[in-house]
Amino acid sequence: MSGPILQELLQGIDAEVIETALVPDDAMLIARSLVRLADAKCCEVILTTGGTGLSPRDVTPEATRQVIEKELLGVELALHQESLRHTPLAMLSRAVAGVRGRSLIINFPGSPKAVKECFAIVQPILGHAVKLLRNENPYAFHETSGTQTR
Repeated sequence: MSGPILQELLQGIDAEVIETALVPDDAMLIARSLVRLADAKCCEVILTTGGTGLSPRDVTPEATRQVIEKELLGVELALHQESLRHTPLAMLSRAVAGVRGRSLIINFPGSPKAVKECFAIVQPILGHAVKLLRNENPYAFHETSGTQTR
């Protein structure tokens, strides 16, 4: 239910959605899916939704930690801090964010409301993160009509 909402949010910022998938609550299957997408170099941003809670079947953070090479604690902290402004239940979320190769991977909660709130938190940094992962300088000056802009 939250997957289509996330897809709409991405299309709303003109992001190309390459693939959507419904993966069973199985850490090995989730990890395989993340590795396949990241290692194929087709997806610069991989967003998951669901599986971040406390139930025995909630294993998305564990699967994500298995495959990322760099953890992005700042993104995780921002998601938790802002989510706590909306509900104390955010303390129970275990979302993980990190990088594998040149792909940014972020876990969102499964609640449609939480997906909207969390997307609003990370949306401003997505373009910058993608440029960094492409090894582009996001701070480079560009010449425009004789003036320099950032």
